[in-house]
Amino acid sequence: MTFSSRLKWDLRPNLLSVRLAEKRRAGSVIFDLTQSNPTHAGFDYPHSIIEALADPESLRYDPSPRGMLPAREAVARYYAERGRKVAPSQILLTASTSEAYSYLFKLLTDPGDEILTPRPSYPLFEFLAALELVEVRQYPLRYDGSWHVDFGAVEAAITPRTRAIVVVNPNNPTGSFVKSDEITRLESLGLPILCDEVFSDYGFGHVARRGEANRTLTFSMSGLSKSAGLPQMKLGWIVASGPGHESALQQLELIADTYLSVATPVQVALPRLLESSAQVRAQIRERTRANLTDLQDAFRNSAAQVLNVEGGWNAVLQVPRTRTEEEWSLELLTAHDVLVQPGFFFDFETEAFLVVSLLTQPEIFHEGVRRILTAL
Repeated sequence: MTFSSRLKWDLRPNLLSVRLAEKRRAGSVIFDLTQSNPTHAGFDYPHSIIEALADPESLRYDPSPRGMLPAREAVARYYAERGRKVAPSQILLTASTSEAYSYLFKLLTDPGDEILTPRPSYPLFEFLAALELVEVRQYPLRYDGSWHVDFGAVEAAITPRTRAIVVVNPNNPTGSFVKSDEITRLESLGLPILCDEVFSDYGFGHVARRGEANRTLTFSMSGLSKSAGLPQMKLGWIVASGPGHESALQQLELIADTYLSVATPVQVALPRLLESSAQVRAQIRERTRANLTDLQDAFRNSAAQVLNVEGGWNAVLQVPRTRTEEEWSLELLTAHDVLVQPGFFFDFETEAFLVVSLLTQPEIFHEGVRRILTAL
C-alpha cells in the first residue's frame, strides 16, 4: 500500500524513547523533567470549569464558521484585560493552535511554497507544513546572554516562494520574547506574520508586547491549552490585524466553514472558562517561577549554565561538550533515572543543551535537578 508523500516521517522510536520504555518496564521511578501537560502536573482546577460545561445551550447546534459571537466576545475581553483592543470581528475560533496553523497555511500558500520558522523552536512546524505540502525554511535565534533574531539569516532565507514568517512569542523552548525593535524590523520585510502567543501569559519580568498597529498582515494565535491550562478543551483562536485582514478573515471563514471543528459545548462555556482560568494561571506562574529559581540556584557555581529565560514553561541548560546531547540525556536516564530533552529535539544548532520543563511538580523537579548535578 502506498500512502501520500505528506506522510514521509520515520516512525521508529528514538533511542531515548526506547531506553525510557525499558526503564519503565523494569519498574524504575523516573524523575520526568519533560512534563508539559498541565492536567498531569498537580494543579487544582476550580469546580466552576465543570459547571461551565453543563450549560443547556450546549444542546443546541447553530454553527458559526468564525465561532459563536459570545465566545469571540470573551476572547476580546481576554485581550482587553491585557491592554490590547481586539474586536470580536477580528477573531476566528479553531480547535487548537495546530489547526490555526493549518488554516493559515491553507490561506497563504500553494504546494511548494515556503514558510520561515525560528530555530530553535518546538518541532511541530515541519509536520504541519508537510501536511499542506509546504516547505519550512528556518531562521536562527542567536544567544549572547539573551536571544535575538538573526536578521541577516532571515533575509537570506527569503525566496520568491516565501509566503509568511512564524514568530513564537515567547519562544519554546528558549523562553525569549521578541523585542519591539525586532517586531518593527520583521514587519518591514513585507511578509505576513504568524505570531504564536500561546505562552504570552507566562513572563518572568517586564517584556515588550506587540502593539495594536500592524504594518503588515498579522495573525496572532493562542488558546485554552496554555492560557487556561486546559488542553483537553480543544479551543484556540486566530486574531487577524493589519492591512488586508478583513479579506483574509473572509477566506479563513470559508476554510473554517468546511470543517466546523470547534465543538458547541466549549464555545458556550468559553466566557466562564476564561474567567476561571485566572486561578490556574496563578498556580502555573508560581510553579514555573519557583522551579526556575531552584534551577538557577542549583547551577550557579557548576560546570553548566542556565540560559536566560524570559517566559514560558521551559528552561535551557547548557552542559559541557564532553558528551553529545544524546549521550547526556541517555546517561541521565540510564544511570540517574532523570528524563530531560536533548537540544537537537528543538533544532539547536550546536552542542550541548538540555531542555527541562518548569511545569514539573516541585519535589520531582528538585530531585531531578540534584541528580543532574551529580551526573555533572
